[in-house]
Parts: sequence; structure tokens; C-alpha cells
Amino acid sequence: MIRIIIDLSDRMLYLLDDNKVTRGFPIGIGKVLTQTPVGVYTIINKVPNPGGPFGAFWMGLSRPHYGIHGTNDPASIGHLVSHGCVRMYNQDVLTLASMVSVGTEVTIRQ
Repeated sequence: MIRIIIDLSDRMLYLLDDNKVTRGFPIGIGKVLTQTPVGVYTIINKVPNPGGPFGAFWMGLSRPHYGIHGTNDPASIGHLVSHGCVRMYNQDVLTLASMVSVGTEVTIRQ
């Protein structure tokens, strides 16, 4: 089973297959005042080329208004920069999007 773990403390997104980490990607996360919400969610939609600050791809989470997406500001990756979403390099979000489907479980933890 494929699933995602987002580790806010090390600002990494991990792709797991049968509980084994197969890939790791650096991410940007929410600012102090707009923190990325901890919890267990699912990917509810996938949108290529959403435009603007969302970069090359958007994957919406079951928590409304939150998602995993690319960026138009690659220098922001690794920092506390977003309004709560998880930012990835565009090439990384495209790779991830090709490996997961709608319904994939996403755990966000401190």
C-alpha cells in the first residue's frame, strides 16, 4: 500500500510502499501563524497546471483548502512559508503525482 508521511520537524515528505520509505522530498510548510495542520488526510483531487503559486501540480487534501503542490518560488522549499499547504519543487511534485492516486493516505506529523 502506497502512503505519504509529511514530517514537519525535518521538512520532508516521505513516500512509503508497504511501510518502507521509497522516496523522500524536501518541502516548504506553513508559517508560524498559518501552520500546516497535523493529522491524517487523503488526497481528494489532482490538478495539473493549476497556475500561480501552486506551480506545476496540485493535490488537494481531505482537509478543505489544504494541499500538496508545486511552487513558483523554488527558494521557499525548506522554509516556513505557506498558508498551511505543503510546497514541493515542481519536478518533485510531478514525480510524486505520478506515483500516488486519489484516495492515498497522507499523514502530517510534527
